[in-house]
Amino acid sequence: MAVNVQRFIQNIGKDAPPPIILFTGGKAPFGKEAFEPYLADVAIDKMIAAHVEPDTRDLALTIAYADETEPGELAEDARTLPFLVEKRVILLRNADVFANISKEKMKTVAPLLDCLESPSETTVLMMVAPGADRRKRFFKLCEKNGVVVECPQLDDRALGTWIRDQVAERNLSISSGAVAALIDRVGGRLADMLNAINLVVNFASGTSVTEADVESACADVAEATVWALTDAIAQSNTKDALEALHELLAMNKSFEELMVMINWLLETAYRTHPDTLPAPPKPFVKDKVMPLAQKFGVSDLKAALALCTRTHFSLRTTGADQHLLLEILVVKLAAPRGGSRKRVRRHTRTG
Repeated sequence: MAVNVQRFIQNIGKDAPPPIILFTGGKAPFGKEAFEPYLADVAIDKMIAAHVEPDTRDLALTIAYADETEPGELAEDARTLPFLVEKRVILLRNADVFANISKEKMKTVAPLLDCLESPSETTVLMMVAPGADRRKRFFKLCEKNGVVVECPQLDDRALGTWIRDQVAERNLSISSGAVAALIDRVGGRLADMLNAINLVVNFASGTSVTEADVESACADVAEATVWALTDAIAQSNTKDALEALHELLAMNKSFEELMVMINWLLETAYRTHPDTLPAPPKPFVKDKVMPLAQKFGVSDLKAALALCTRTHFSLRTTGADQHLLLEILVVKLAAPRGGSRKRVRRHTRTG
């Protein structure tokens, strides 16, 4: 069964969860992208909140990455009976690695395909595969025995509603002209838009965000500390990168907001790189993040995004010092490229 991500989010918690959930791309509105990662993450967070008790996360929740996990290991985990909890939830990111595997390597994913053919009743297996090939057996089994959640970008009308809702959560309203100006400048990606909204609301002098506020914020973006952080990371200047981070903290930026900013920078740099397929950002932003794209390259940008995701999860679910986690993240990002890096094969997150 296939369902749109917005409808899926609305129904979370109303019925028993399906044993298999595949988050992937869908038919996009004209000029938009097929996969909106922000909406997929909202659905994932809501699923975890609905089906994993905070005090049982170490027993009930596992997070893994397909490029660091053996399919047989994942299948074994999915079939293992939960201990002291009713259901286990497994989140597999980067699942395109398994979803689009070639015929020559099909044997390597056979254990996982068998698991998808006969899913466990005590496990909810959530997988994120933005570019899953619908012709492959992997996709067909997910559709047959679970739910395929299609996550395309919002059209401009729905995006405008989403912007108004986000601004309303900050106890402000926003004019139609300001909404149009934001969409024109930022584009359709919600992570980009959320970062822009966080900047723009600081310029609102009254109870409503105006088009002038958008213009003021955009003018400020060219010199904002976030770009100083971007430049320092691109130049492998750890000292300046940490100073920029501390300046942002001094501006009362929340840890959640800073993580959104850093993730947005990395995602935008990835889209800016000439070897990637996603649509590039607006010209102004593209010019600002190009040094990041040039420093990291495609493979290192993927690794940096994975590191950002793990740090974000730790910030939200562990008792670790938030300042320290952010500083470690910035130091790692600002480190010169090259040299050996030990890879972790599998990640289990606890709360």
